Amino acid sequence: MDLLISKLKKIEKQNYRAYQQIKGQYDFKDFTLHIDQVQGDPYASPSRLRVVRPWSVTGLDFLKEKSAPYQIAARDFIARSLAQFTKQDNDVSIATTGQIVLDNTAVLFTEEGIELRFRVNLPAEGRSVLGKKAINLLTFYLPKSIRKATLWRELPQQNFTEHCEVIEDQDALRSQLEQNGLISFVANGAILPRLAGNSELPMKDAVPFEAPESMTVTLNTPNRGQVSGLGIKKGITLIVGGGFHGKSTLLNAVELAIYDHIPGDGREYCVTDPMSMKIRAEDGRCIHSLNIDNFISHLPMGRSTTDFSTQDASGSTSQAAWLQESLEAGASALLIDEDTSATNFMIRDERMQALVNKSDEPITPLVDRISELKSSAGVSSIIVMGGSGDYFDHADHVIQMHDYQALDVTEKTKQVVAQHPTERKSEGEKPFTHIAPRSFNRACVQTILAEGKYRVTAKALTRYDLVKNLLISQPLNSYKRQTRSMP
Repeated sequence: MDLLISKLKKIEKQNYRAYQQIKGQYDFKDFTLHIDQVQGDPYASPSRLRVVRPWSVTGLDFLKEKSAPYQIAARDFIARSLAQFTKQDNDVSIATTGQIVLDNTAVLFTEEGIELRFRVNLPAEGRSVLGKKAINLLTFYLPKSIRKATLWRELPQQNFTEHCEVIEDQDALRSQLEQNGLISFVANGAILPRLAGNSELPMKDAVPFEAPESMTVTLNTPNRGQVSGLGIKKGITLIVGGGFHGKSTLLNAVELAIYDHIPGDGREYCVTDPMSMKIRAEDGRCIHSLNIDNFISHLPMGRSTTDFSTQDASGSTSQAAWLQESLEAGASALLIDEDTSATNFMIRDERMQALVNKSDEPITPLVDRISELKSSAGVSSIIVMGGSGDYFDHADHVIQMHDYQALDVTEKTKQVVAQHPTERKSEGEKPFTHIAPRSFNRACVQTILAEGKYRVTAKALTRYDLVKNLLISQPLNSYKRQTRSMP
């Protein structure tokens, strides 16, 4: 530590690049500080630092004997604790994951001890070094927060234990889905609505979820014991109901239940098969060398759909591509919401069939492939459908959302099908065919990289930069501040 202090005093008021002199390793007696990368400019990506603290001084060595999910949760809690302790100073940041828990490298458990990886924006005045402020930050403020975040007696032990046990329970619930023939499980009492459309926080005073008795299953957890809730079985499940009654809210909860959620989120006992895939239409996306012949064929001008490419896909084409890509990736279930789907990809009613001949319609709607996906490909589906009854003929289970509560209307749906038979004709003229996954086109990527940096931007919060031998993923809203992800 003394060496670091002397270096910082020496470079006081010098050009900002003088900070490069502090790169290295420093002994703080109860932990070791590693300054791995130093920013070259006060407006550049913050510097990358690591701290390694021996197990013997933390009181947390009991974690080495815990299960993998418990350890993941413990690392997550430590990262959140450091973020909490340093939140008053925007110069220090560590990767946290909001309402979900992901296994990442912000905190590592090694043989030597606990390693924390974080970023520090080294203080400056204009482009001059503020050495004294850096001394206070790196040798007093930061060490104090690190010690609190990695010392058992300083941590909120009850919250720590609850955090880890809840994540361990979710892993146990998820491991029981396959043996019970389930795609997803939504616990009774879960709070599914979110505070706002741009927030992942639970809504206050929301109606707790309750499963219909006929669809209730009970699973076991190592810490909470038995948990009962809605078991969504494999097959074709429809979620129906009026607008604003909670259809999409339920599907969104199922979609995000592939991740573990923190205590208090409201969805911490909701789990989904991690190989489930949410698909939607995405106008304007590109498609490269994809076989979408199961869903789109005989295009005008004889254009082939067995090796289809475009830089500007339509809604239906993009959704067909997303579905086929999901099958290539090994998806076990498809999650689809009519609100974000292309209508002509989902349905084509008897009146439209009468007006536009099938020979003039390249699209085979999903309603005519959904049963084949289940029987031939072994892929289940959960579909929010409030505007068409064409899927009733194929549904194995039907859940109606009414006043934010789930009702089992499977038998009623069968009665409707019997009383009101459909007059539409199936347009699955060719049987569903299994398509081998595409091989990675290495030559294409090498051509791109030979020209330098290449940017890929998606309609989301992430941008991907391809550079030689490296794929960098960055949130778009922070890319101006960061150029590379955490090590």
